[in-house]
Formats: sequence, structure tokens, C-alpha cells
Amino acid sequence: MECHRASLTSALLALAAALVLPAIAQAKITELGALPSGVTGSCPGSCQAVSRTTGYQAKVGPDRTLYRAPADGRIVAWSIGLGKPGPKQTSFFQDRLGGQAQAALVVLAPGKKLVQTVVAKGPLETLTDYFGTTVQFALIRTLPIKKGQFVGITVPTWAPALQVALGNDTSWRSSRGADACGDTGTQSAMVGNKTRASFRCLYRTARLTYSATFIPTPQKG
Repeated sequence: MECHRASLTSALLALAAALVLPAIAQAKITELGALPSGVTGSCPGSCQAVSRTTGYQAKVGPDRTLYRAPADGRIVAWSIGLGKPGPKQTSFFQDRLGGQAQAALVVLAPGKKLVQTVVAKGPLETLTDYFGTTVQFALIRTLPIKKGQFVGITVPTWAPALQVALGNDTSWRSSRGADACGDTGTQSAMVGNKTRASFRCLYRTARLTYSATFIPTPQKG
């Protein structure tokens, strides 16, 4: 797994500076939405991409909690398994969806009627150089997350980070309007001042191929 810009160790040190070091040593690092071997974007075969939206994985098989924080804590890094689109496929997406592939990790606080609010977000990363790999991005500024909140990804352009042809019990949700679930070209990503959206669009048989490295807040005593 590649590490971009800074090592995971650097991210952990940044976290340690904000918290009590002995307690950090006892905290268990876990991967929310850990990607098993072979879980990656489907390109260049059945090449589909996540485009111009914010999404989170709602379910993988029977598990609805893979991308949900089990406790208060912080996200110190995130990973994304990228397919490898060919030159013509890459040009197709770039020409229609705003340029180079990009994505950022976000923390989403759930509300009523599937409304989600962005409460923290990482920097936008350009993905082109990492096609065909699973790349890890360390977060110099770690992201706070509370128990029950989701980790998701924001894709203002496109990203070959969609595994397709899975079981009907695997699904992800998007910030597109309920009447525009099939409109994959119009911008619906939660960027800039847009921090709240209804995630009524559900896409079955597909998985967003990202994960987030989580450290729980140490318990006092």
C-alpha cells in the first residue's frame, strides 16, 4: 500500500501532540470499511466511476456498520482502491466530468430522513498517478468523528473507485436528489458551502472502494 505526502507515523504523531501520549499507546487502531484483497475499482473491465457526488457505503452483505464509527475518536488516514482505466476511458471521464480524478474523505453526521451533514473533511487528493493501486493518504490534520457518524468520500469530478456486479445486499448512498439518481453528470458533491444533503439515492450491487483509519478516544481511568 502506498503512502502519499506524509507517512502514517506522521499522522499518528500529530494526533499524539493533541492527546495524552501514554493513552494513545493503548488505543486500538482499526480500519473502518477495511478493503479485502481484490476489492478495487472495476476499470478497465466493466469501467464505471463515481462521479460528481458525495457517497458512503450503506451496507456490505449483512453488515451496515462497516463505515460507522464504533466510538468517539479520530480519523488519521484513508485509503482508496483504484481501478486502472485505459487512455480512452480516462479521456472520456475527464472530458465529461471536469478533469482529473479527485476525491476527499468526509465525516457525515446522520439526521432524520437520510439527511447527512458534513462535520469534517480532509483535503482533496488528485488520484491519477495512483490508478491500478490501493493508495493511502495520511491526514496531517486528523478528523474528529463521533460514535455513530459515517465516513464517506466526496468526488467533485470522478474516481475509478467503484466495484460493480456484487450481490443485491451490497449498496451505497449518494447525495444526489431523489429525482436525479440516474443523473451522474450534474454536480451534487458536497463541496464549498454545501454541507447538508439528503442521501435518498441508493445504488445496489456496488461498493465504493475506500476505507478510513480510526483511533478511538482513550477512556479516562
